[in-house]
Amino acid sequence: MVLSIVVPVYKEEKNVPEFLRRMGPILSAITEDYEIIFSLDPSPDRTEDVILEQRAADDRVKLLKFSRRFGQPMATLAGLEYSSGDAVVVMDVDLQDPPELLHEMIAKWREGYDVVLPQRRQRTGEPMVKKVVANTGYKVINKIADVRIPPNTGDFRLMSRRVVNEVVKLKESHGFLRGMVAVVGFKQALIPFDRPARFAGETNYNRFVGSLKIGFNGIFCFSTYALTLSTMFGFALAGGTLLFALLYLVAKLLNLFNFASGNPTIVILILFLGGIQLICVGILGEYIGRIYEEVRGRPKFIVDRAEGFKR
Repeated sequence: MVLSIVVPVYKEEKNVPEFLRRMGPILSAITEDYEIIFSLDPSPDRTEDVILEQRAADDRVKLLKFSRRFGQPMATLAGLEYSSGDAVVVMDVDLQDPPELLHEMIAKWREGYDVVLPQRRQRTGEPMVKKVVANTGYKVINKIADVRIPPNTGDFRLMSRRVVNEVVKLKESHGFLRGMVAVVGFKQALIPFDRPARFAGETNYNRFVGSLKIGFNGIFCFSTYALTLSTMFGFALAGGTLLFALLYLVAKLLNLFNFASGNPTIVILILFLGGIQLICVGILGEYIGRIYEEVRGRPKFIVDRAEGFKR
């Protein structure tokens, strides 16, 4: 068998050597025919030099460097497209995805599972805000999305070659791997594990904003429920307003209440309705923005340098 490891990296010069040190014995125990593909967004540090130094010692270490920063999702998809393994594992370089799980993941793959998903029981070192956003996001996505994404799973996963081929065929430009794999389908298995803290350094994206962006991709790219919800809000508010108007008319005709001039309720209702309108317009904007991204048809990534690949 050929095993591919896809590792998106950005500003990770301290983590690359330790990652390879721990991965070496584990991969050799599984198969000698493997490749480690580092998908590198251009970094201001020495990440590229460190990878090339490691490649000089072992040509199974490979490098994809992009012409500019395309982001982790696109770097992951590029690694999948360039991979050649019968099984492909996507994982982070910071060792929060334990290399020791590879043995169990490969065992599940050999049992016939096309997708093997490590599922986090604990998230050591992650702030409470990110944990809350992640847990809430999974619940909302699985409630309204057209596909089911197992909770507490990330991009860390093993995929068979046929799953990778189908994922690469997808034309979506958002790069939400969890949703794309769910769309493809096939037989899946879960492996529970406790996620450790990073080996070194800090995460290179805004935890809160990054989590929200991932969550929005899960909601808006795999469901139209938000549009339905905005329509329901519109009908409910219109019906409520009509009922309120009828009650007001009856009360005025029967002189049941003496309404004060300039009733603050009017201001409250106007502000409330204005807020609902902005929310609905924002939902439309999220969908239109994603349609615009797809229609432009720009390449998902542009490779500046590819070291270790035949093509």
